Amino acid sequence: MELLAHAIDRDLVRVAESAGELVGCAVAEMPSSGHVRISAIAVYEEMRGQGLAKKLLTDLMEETLRKSTEPPLVSAVARTDQLAVIRLLLACDFKGTRVMHANLAGEGLHIHFQRKSRMEYIDPDARHLVPATDHAQLMESLSPADHAVTGLVALGGQPAFELARFEQDDPATLQSGEAAAGIAFSGSILAAITFLLGFAFSSTRFPDDVRLLLIGATFSTVLSLIIYASASGELARIRSNSFGKIMKWGNVLSEYGGVFPFLISLPVTYAQASGDPWTTMVLAILLSVSIAWYEISEFSIAHRFRRSPFELVLLALTAASPTAGAALVASNTTSWPWTMILTVTLALRTWLYLFRRGAEADVAERRTWQRE
Repeated sequence: MELLAHAIDRDLVRVAESAGELVGCAVAEMPSSGHVRISAIAVYEEMRGQGLAKKLLTDLMEETLRKSTEPPLVSAVARTDQLAVIRLLLACDFKGTRVMHANLAGEGLHIHFQRKSRMEYIDPDARHLVPATDHAQLMESLSPADHAVTGLVALGGQPAFELARFEQDDPATLQSGEAAAGIAFSGSILAAITFLLGFAFSSTRFPDDVRLLLIGATFSTVLSLIIYASASGELARIRSNSFGKIMKWGNVLSEYGGVFPFLISLPVTYAQASGDPWTTMVLAILLSVSIAWYEISEFSIAHRFRRSPFELVLLALTAASPTAGAALVASNTTSWPWTMILTVTLALRTWLYLFRRGAEADVAERRTWQRE
């Protein structure tokens, strides 16, 4: 009763009703801010087979994720003879990672299950089956840290566990590669912006406001290079857990402070060099369509963050900027208002992603470094 009262106080209970009667529940406890343990899942026998238990467990996990600034570890313990519970956990992306030797009630072997919060890769040639009743073999198979229970199947008419080996990656190597790629990318963009800026200063007809835009892009790209270098230093010294935060700053500044101003300035440069308004507008429209496609694709920085209606308006302004700017320059119209709107738009997007959004999706820290 004490456990149930504690779970209710922390909103870690989910119940299901049918015709005004309680027919199922899921209860969890949170011993620490980074760990949630599923304590109980129960559904009346006549209500089973309808996906009710999975819905209760999913709702409970989603609620714990909403309340935490960082995704907590969600775990459960199930006996090898509790096949329905194990099947439910596996269906909710839990993996059996180790055998628990605690003296718990029941005849079966107790297995610790945990929900994987990130993508991991299974070695397709390192899988095997173990009968659910063969406890000795199951303990041996789960003794390596990279093996886990990934499935429940029928083998010779009897239940059996499928065990697989997960490929172990090196977080430091992956993060080092990410920082190096960021430095190389920003360096290439800086070289391109510098070349375009040199052309802008050599042309007497080039708009002053666009020159200022390119100067700002140069500054932002140099700043992103410094930040990427800082990420490399953070990784080398392993002083804190801020690699992901540093990389977010570098990614956002290089894209919205460097890449987009450079790309949007290309039609303006072409208009000055060619003097042909028709080809200038064709180039500008193609560039606007390309930017719009990129923005809504999974490759963009914006795709890694939650989007709002306000952000969609900023996205549309960004995509329309090449066409609007090229039209103003080709018609010899003052382009200062366009440059100011573009600058404010990119500045707002930078502010939004850096200060109003959390970490980028799927790039959370793979391992938390601890001071000794």
